[in-house]
Amino acid sequence: MDSFEVLISEQEIERRVRALGQEIMADYAGKPLTIVAVLTGSLVMLADLMRQVAMPHRVALVQASSYRGARTTAGDLAVSEAFLVDVAGRHVLLLDDILDTGRTLSEIARRLESRQPLSVRSAVLLRKIGRQVVPFEPDYIGFTIPDEFVVGYGLDFDDDYRHLPYIAVYRPGAS
Repeated sequence: MDSFEVLISEQEIERRVRALGQEIMADYAGKPLTIVAVLTGSLVMLADLMRQVAMPHRVALVQASSYRGARTTAGDLAVSEAFLVDVAGRHVLLLDDILDTGRTLSEIARRLESRQPLSVRSAVLLRKIGRQVVPFEPDYIGFTIPDEFVVGYGLDFDDDYRHLPYIAVYRPGAS
């Protein structure tokens, strides 16, 4: 039987996303902002963060995946910019669920920078310690977590468990 150990509660996430929204509003007040969210893991945070950033802003999506199927380690990175809007002349906040190896965020940031935005900054819900192989420093971090495989609040295992309102360490088949 699978087991889950709650690492970050629903209430802790709610408080931190609210605080991140306040920081982002202070930093981007009066500036043209586009939040570019990485599908699919950041959708839950995007929905909550959008409501906390109480100023005009656009939303765009980019699809990236290196964990396909029942994998718990990163594979080849696949990126699709099919849902990405024009960001030229706008400030971009790249939003992802987790900074793990750094490959996804650094690659998407590089691609965004080539589209002539005013700036590109990044926000992650989780920063995992001990797995980063590509240097990348997020501008906004929700929580720093140990090197554990986690699910919930948008993060998944084989496309399951995204619905959990908290972040949990996932141990498949544990008793």
